[in-house]
Amino acid sequence: MARVIADFGWNHRGDLETLREMVRAAAEAGADYAAIHSVRADDLVYRERFEQGRVEKGRVFAIKRPYREEYLRLKPLALSDEAHSLFIDECRSAGIKPLATVYTRARIPFLAGLPWREVMVSGYDCASYPMIRELAERFEHLFLSTEAAYDDEIERAAKILKGRSFTLLHAVALYPTPLERLNLSRMGYLRKFTRSVGFSDRSSAERDGLKASIAALYLGAEVIQRPFTILDRALTLEGPMSVDPAQLRELVACSRMKREELEELIRGIPEFEAMKGTKHPELSPEELLNRDYHRGRFASRVRGMVVFNWEEKKVI
Repeated sequence: MARVIADFGWNHRGDLETLREMVRAAAEAGADYAAIHSVRADDLVYRERFEQGRVEKGRVFAIKRPYREEYLRLKPLALSDEAHSLFIDECRSAGIKPLATVYTRARIPFLAGLPWREVMVSGYDCASYPMIRELAERFEHLFLSTEAAYDDEIERAAKILKGRSFTLLHAVALYPTPLERLNLSRMGYLRKFTRSVGFSDRSSAERDGLKASIAALYLGAEVIQRPFTILDRALTLEGPMSVDPAQLRELVACSRMKREELEELIRGIPEFEAMKGTKHPELSPEELLNRDYHRGRFASRVRGMVVFNWEEKKVI
């Protein structure tokens, strides 16, 4: 039986009642975990090259994402410290495990002081080794995404976590991810480092449904992370990738299936062979652009200085 993470992301839109309803809906669908982003808008970093972006001769070298616009967009979406506690209480009441993705090292003491023992790490922090070490010291289990990470970065992160409990999640830094770009065979490479391997599915929920998750389960994924929403997909930032309660319930049912049952479903998915791809795909230009922007998007502020998650500087 695989575990299913219903990832709320920003889909609650900062509304606490929506957050409560999402917890209840995820629990009723049978998901094992409900996950939130733990980040503050004030952790957003101003970086000059993204103010106007950079395009030369039709080629994009840096995406355009002005700081002020992004700050104003994120400010109402970020959950307060009190909302974190409310989220955990709601999860406990509903019978679902709470999770959070941590985005800055400065947040680690706060998160470690809350009553949960597992935490998630974005693929853009797969090479943030000081952050990974600090999290491993304070949490019993890490779910580490590998989107837009190079092989040597994954290997070093796994070496840091050797002897500890952790899951490596294969993911692709394309939103939503076309089925032919999934490279699900990469889970086979990740199994070199841990027996607990999964898949973070960002395919189009409306166009492709559960095809990618079913294929990953058939190929042995022990964890499926999927964005989840109870609102109209057009109203949320991650809506195109997000399953609704009915789809989440179906995903949970698939995660409980035996391999023979999954094989029956695979026969009805003509894209299956294309989804397997390769164990060692090269990052596409689009993925490199996303890596460039998202890696370092948030950082800690220590005595007036910005400290990125990968820097060997004291934060906590």
